[in-house]
Amino acid sequence: IAVETISNIRTVAQLTKEKHFGDEYCKLLEFPYSLKRAHVFGFLFSLTDSIMFFAQAALFSFGAWRVEQGAMTFENIMLVLNCILFGAMAVGQTASMSPDYSKAIASSKKILLLFDRVPTIDNSSSVGKKLENFDGEIVLNNLEFHYPNRREVQVLKNFNLTIEPHKQIALVGSSGCGKSTIIQLLEHFYNLTGGQILINQNELSTLNLQWWRSQMGFVSQEPILFDATIRENIAYGDTSRVVSMEEIKHAAKSANIHEFITNLPQQYETNVGSKGTQLSGGEKQRIAIARALIRNPKVLLLDEATVSDHRYSYIYI
Repeated sequence: IAVETISNIRTVAQLTKEKHFGDEYCKLLEFPYSLKRAHVFGFLFSLTDSIMFFAQAALFSFGAWRVEQGAMTFENIMLVLNCILFGAMAVGQTASMSPDYSKAIASSKKILLLFDRVPTIDNSSSVGKKLENFDGEIVLNNLEFHYPNRREVQVLKNFNLTIEPHKQIALVGSSGCGKSTIIQLLEHFYNLTGGQILINQNELSTLNLQWWRSQMGFVSQEPILFDATIRENIAYGDTSRVVSMEEIKHAAKSANIHEFITNLPQQYETNVGSKGTQLSGGEKQRIAIARALIRNPKVLLLDEATVSDHRYSYIYI
C-alpha cells in the first residue's frame, strides 16, 4: 500500500486521501507481513547459530585432546577459543554488511534533506479560507507559468479565462500547449509565476487547500485506480462521510458503468487489481468519473477523460 500510494501520490492528493492511506499503512504494520518468510528466516537464523555451536564443540574436542597430550593448558584453550570465535563473528558481520554502508549513508542523507525541506504548498495545513457560498465562479487573470525544472520554457503567458457557475468550458489546443497545466494550477499543485487565480473573488493561494480540493472532481486521461473493490474505488471520491451503496450506484449509473458492474460475478465487490489492470481503459475511466461524481463537486475537471471510451458511452456521459 505504501508503494501504490507514493507512486499515485497526485491522485491521492486530488482525492484528499493522504490521512486515509497513512492510517491504512499504520494498521498493516501492526501485523506480520508474511508467516512463510518468518519461518524461512527463522530456519536460516537457527542454522547459522547452530554452526557456531558446532564449531565450539569441535574446538573444545581438539583442545581437550591437546591438554591430554600436555601440549597446552586449559587457560590457553579458552583464550584461543574466545579469540577465534569472537574474531570470526566480528569479521563475518562486518564483511556481510559492508556493501550496504554506502547505500545507507546516501539514503539517510536524502531522508534528512526531506525532513528539512519546507514545502511551498502545504496540503496538510489547516490555515486558509473555507468559502461558505462557493458557487463555482473561477477567474484566471493574466496567468504566467513555467515548471520549476524547466524554467526556460514558458508554458503559459498572459492567459485569461472566466468560468461562470454551471457552465461547461472546453480547452482545445495542440499537445503541450498547457491544457493539463491549467488543471494542475487550478488544483494548486504549483505556484504561479505571474497573474492570479480568483475563486469567488478570493485568491486561490489564500484558500484552505484541503477544502478547495474537496470542492473539485478530477478525471485524467490515464485514471488511477487502487488495488481494491469497485465499490471502494468509487467511495474514495468523498472522504468527508460514509458513502452509501445507493449513492455509489447512482454515481455509477451517471458514469454509464452500472450495467457493466452488475454483470460481473461479484458486482461492486469485484477487485480491480493493481492500478485497475483487470479493467479496460474505458471501464477504468468510467469508474474514475463515478468516483469524481460521488462527492457532487462544484467544479468537475475532465482531462480527456473519455478518450478511451466508445462513442455511445461518450455521448451518454
